[in-house]
Amino acid sequence: MFYRDERLALFIDGSNLYAATKALGFDIDYKLLRSEFMRRGKMVRAFYYTALLENEEYSPIRPLVDWLDYNGFTLVTKPAKEFIDSSGRRKIKGNMDIELAVDAMEMADHVEHMVLFSGDGDFRPLVAALQRKGVRVSVVSTIRSSPPMIADTLRRQADNFIELEELKDVIGRPPRPIPVHEPAGEPIAANEE
Repeated sequence: MFYRDERLALFIDGSNLYAATKALGFDIDYKLLRSEFMRRGKMVRAFYYTALLENEEYSPIRPLVDWLDYNGFTLVTKPAKEFIDSSGRRKIKGNMDIELAVDAMEMADHVEHMVLFSGDGDFRPLVAALQRKGVRVSVVSTIRSSPPMIADTLRRQADNFIELEELKDVIGRPPRPIPVHEPAGEPIAANEE
């Protein structure tokens, strides 16, 4: 599926990939992800797309975004929009599809292979347009979650489908050890019977 001499670019739909890995029960080590795809070809660029809540004092995604920015990823962000839906629930909207599509079309003349980390069916026309320009497109998502995280139309359009769960051992972060707590009550001295 990959040729070591081909120029490739990664396009990571951050929220979609996060949802897929959570559904599969693992976290991605982005350093390992980047290394894995550098091994598979000549990586020109690795893009990561996410919307950020700017008015939040602390955002759980901020440390990841900062790390990616300093470690070879091209970050594409925009402010997320916050609103209250008709039932009074707080909702956050931050779609990055247009930004990803524009960047992919601009990169099409500079790479032979693009790897899209998303299962969003809205990307099917983008994949078709890239293929018409002579770019091979691999899509990374999962059919093993319930429900599957990839739209069938996107999977059919892609040149290659890479099952995210099969990358777990290569790009997954090892699970954090669960701390062991002392049982409640007073500790027993070693020399007491």
